[in-house]
Amino acid sequence: MSVRKALLALSAALALAVTPSGGTGAAATLAAPAAAAPGTPTGGKGLRWEACAGVSTPELRCARVTVPLDHRRPRGRTISVVISRLPATDPARRRGVLLTTGGGPGGPGVPLPVSLAPALAAEVRARYDLVGFDMRFVERSTPIGCGQPEEEPGGFWVRPATPGRFTAEAAEARRYADDCVRAAGWALPHATTANAARDMDLIRAALGEEKISYLGGSYAGLLGTVYGKLFPHRVDRFVLDSPVNANTIWRPYEMGRTPAFEEGTTALAAWAAGRHSEYGLGETTAQVRATLTGILDRATRAPVVIGDHAWTGGELGALLVAGIYDERAFGVVAAAFAAVAAGREPSLPFPIRPQRPEGVPGVPAGHYTATNTAYRCADAPWPRDPRVYLRDIATERDHHPLFGPGNANINPCAFWPPAKDEPVRLTGYRAPAALVVAALRDVAVPPSVSRAVAARIPGSRLVTIDAHTHAPFPHYGNACLNATVTRYLTTGELPATDTAC
Repeated sequence: MSVRKALLALSAALALAVTPSGGTGAAATLAAPAAAAPGTPTGGKGLRWEACAGVSTPELRCARVTVPLDHRRPRGRTISVVISRLPATDPARRRGVLLTTGGGPGGPGVPLPVSLAPALAAEVRARYDLVGFDMRFVERSTPIGCGQPEEEPGGFWVRPATPGRFTAEAAEARRYADDCVRAAGWALPHATTANAARDMDLIRAALGEEKISYLGGSYAGLLGTVYGKLFPHRVDRFVLDSPVNANTIWRPYEMGRTPAFEEGTTALAAWAAGRHSEYGLGETTAQVRATLTGILDRATRAPVVIGDHAWTGGELGALLVAGIYDERAFGVVAAAFAAVAAGREPSLPFPIRPQRPEGVPGVPAGHYTATNTAYRCADAPWPRDPRVYLRDIATERDHHPLFGPGNANINPCAFWPPAKDEPVRLTGYRAPAALVVAALRDVAVPPSVSRAVAARIPGSRLVTIDAHTHAPFPHYGNACLNATVTRYLTTGELPATDTAC
C-alpha cells in the first residue's frame, strides 16, 4: 500500500502503534505448531499458548495456527500463522475477539494488542479479547526474504525514474524479481491478500468463534474488506480505518495518490517556511519545496556523504514520505533536511531502513521489502510492457515532478511470477455494514479512497476528522472519533449518517 518504512518511522517518531521491531524487550520462545488441523473449531483449546517472541509483555500470549500454503489444496503443504491474545478484562461481558494486524502490506500484527490496549476505551477492553496476527510470510509467520543483504529504504522497492536510466532501472527490477523467485519462489504465488483473509477465517475457527470483529488500519483495512467479501456471514463489527480500495490495487491506487503526495509536500513546505528562523529551508513555500527537491536531486545523482554515512536519494525520499504522512512529524523531518543541507548528520528517532525485530528468530535480511513486494505483485496484474511505464513516467514528470516519475516507474512486479489466486473486488458486497474512518488530509490513503470503500459496503458509515494524518484511530486522540468507534464496538450502533468530527 505504501512506503512501509514511512509508516513505521512515523509511528516510532510519534509513539504510535507499530514499531519496526514489532515489540520490545527480551526474546521469548514461540509456541510449537498448534495441534488442531486447519479450520477445526477448537475454542482455542487445541492451541498451545506461550510467550510471544520479541514481546516482553507477559500477559500477551501467542500460538501458531496451521494453514494451507494453497487454500485450493487444503491437505497439501502447510505454513504457520502466529496469533497473539490479550484476554477481555471482564469475562462476564465478553462479546468475542477483536482481530487486528499490521499495515504495509508486511507489517507485523502480533505486538499490536499491547499498544492498542491502553489506547482503547475500558468498555472495549472489557468486551473483547484483542487478537493480533502476523500475516502469512511476515515475521513470526513462516517469514520469507529475497536473498538481499539489506532492506530498501522504507522497505519499499522504488526507483526515481532518473532520465536516461530506464533500461538500468528495469534491469534492477528484473534482477530483484529473479532473486525473489530463487529465494522464495514456493511462496510468491500464494502471497495474496485473499489468502491472508482465508487465513483469518481459519484463525476464527481455531479460536472457536462464530464471528469476528475487526480493527484494521490502512492496508489492514483493505484486508478487512476482502475478508468481508469472502466470508460475509462471519463478520460482526468491523472498523476499517483509512482502508485501501480493493478495486484499484495496486498500480492505479499508487499512481492515483501522487497528487496527494505533492500536496503533502506543499503542506510541509508551508509549515517549514513559517519557521524559517528555526530550520533555514526557505522563507516561502516555493523556496522550501525548491530546497527539498534540490537535496533529493543531489542525492539521486550521487549519495550525500555526511560523516560515516552516504545518504542516497531513496533514503531521503523515504524520510520525506515519513514527514508528509503526518503533520506531527513535520518538525522531525524539517530538522533532518536542514541538517543534510548544512552538511551535518541528521538526528532521527527511527532508522531509514527497517530493522529486523529483536528476539524473533528466522527473519531474513531484506524481509520487509520482500513481503511488501510479494503482496503488491501478486494481488493484481501489473503491466508487462516497458512502454507502458515509459509513457506514464513522461506524463507524470509533467504534472507531478517530485513523486510522479518514481510512482509510475517500472518495478519488480513487471517481472513477477503469476499468482495462484484471483483478485477480490468489492462488487456485490453482502457483509454487514462497517464503520469506515478517514482523515481529510490523509496523504497515504486519500479520503476519496475511503469514501469509495464505504460506498461499496451497503449501510456503512464514514467518520472523518479534519487532520493531516493517516489511520487516526485510536492514537491520533480525536475525542469525537474515538467515542464514535467505541460506541459502535460496544453497542453495535452506527451513526445515523456519515459524520464529520
